[in-house]
Amino acid sequence: IERVHDRVLRGRAGAIQLEVNAVGRVIRELARQEGTPGQDVTLTIDEPLQRFAMQRIASDSAAAVLMDARNGEILALASSPSFDPSVFNSGVSQAQWQAWMANRRKPLNNKAISGLYAPGSTFKMVVALAAMEANVLGPNERITCTGYVELGDTRFHCWKKEGHGGVDLRQALKFSCDCYFYEAARRVGIDRISSMSNRFGLGVDLGIELPGTRTGLVPTRAWRLAQSGGIPWQQGDTLVHGIGQGFTQVTPLQLATMTARLATGRQVKPHLTRAVGGTIQRGDRPEHWPMIGVADRNLRIVREAMSAVVNEQGGTAYASRLSDRQMMAGKTGTTQVRRISMADRERGVRQESLPWEYRHHALFVCYAPVENPVYACAVLIEHGIGGALTAAPVAKDIMTEA
Repeated sequence: IERVHDRVLRGRAGAIQLEVNAVGRVIRELARQEGTPGQDVTLTIDEPLQRFAMQRIASDSAAAVLMDARNGEILALASSPSFDPSVFNSGVSQAQWQAWMANRRKPLNNKAISGLYAPGSTFKMVVALAAMEANVLGPNERITCTGYVELGDTRFHCWKKEGHGGVDLRQALKFSCDCYFYEAARRVGIDRISSMSNRFGLGVDLGIELPGTRTGLVPTRAWRLAQSGGIPWQQGDTLVHGIGQGFTQVTPLQLATMTARLATGRQVKPHLTRAVGGTIQRGDRPEHWPMIGVADRNLRIVREAMSAVVNEQGGTAYASRLSDRQMMAGKTGTTQVRRISMADRERGVRQESLPWEYRHHALFVCYAPVENPVYACAVLIEHGIGGALTAAPVAKDIMTEA
């Protein structure tokens, strides 16, 4: 932030013109031009919340982002493990640098803004909206989940081996049914999924004032052709992207932005600068941000489903609900970091038994309160096994503190 606002903070130097004698002794002052002090820059970060978020994820390789969903102000932006930047003042020893480089949890990487991850099931709200907006899937239509979908000679599995049976959109989000979203993605197609993703802040430059922020990727057919040297997009690719896997890569900051836009229906942008010289720099009220351009009815259906995820028995994040007085809505996500073989499925290999770097990433996105959203949050735990298991409890604690 100091780098971005350097000219504003620095001010302008003054000048004094002096008459001196041959030995440099000052005889008199001829002229003086006073300097201009720099302006104050007020940040959006809430220091107690920032400290709490850092402490809450300190034992993990993780990131957490907390935003004001109404205006995009970033209240906490945490990445763990971190490092003490003051050591650069006196020079970093070779031993310290090698220790940082060898640390598989990558302390020098700000995971919140530059870590790229498959969004997993946190992506399903975007797929649902793309399908409803394109009128290829109605919210009340029931799709049967038997535990897998077959396409050619390939099986695409649901996380629940025995399947969910017949589910509508609300139930599919509540239970996080993969087979439902395979079918939703097949009907709507990757290009419309990508377009809807961009509207919600995924795979695009959000314009935040931090160097090193990455835009990620939500692929299209044209992207695939360009990258593969003419190999076309396959329908199997579409199915995989329906559950937030495949080529899709996003940052935790983008997931928090997506959640804020889902909660408010407005194109809020994340930012860290509240004011420069006392002048507000961004829209500080919801009406300052344009509407997202998605039908209110469709947004309402997705929001009700996200509430069911957390507040209804059977929802994947029911164990991390807040209280009847302050309810939050959310969505769990779990993403593979390596392919699960048929042999692994048959043996029932447990994630806990795998080496740390082979375990699934855990994600959770949420907003609260349900009825009048104020906060939006995204949590990522690298190799945290499951969103409901490790990411949702962290988000619950951060939301409770907020």
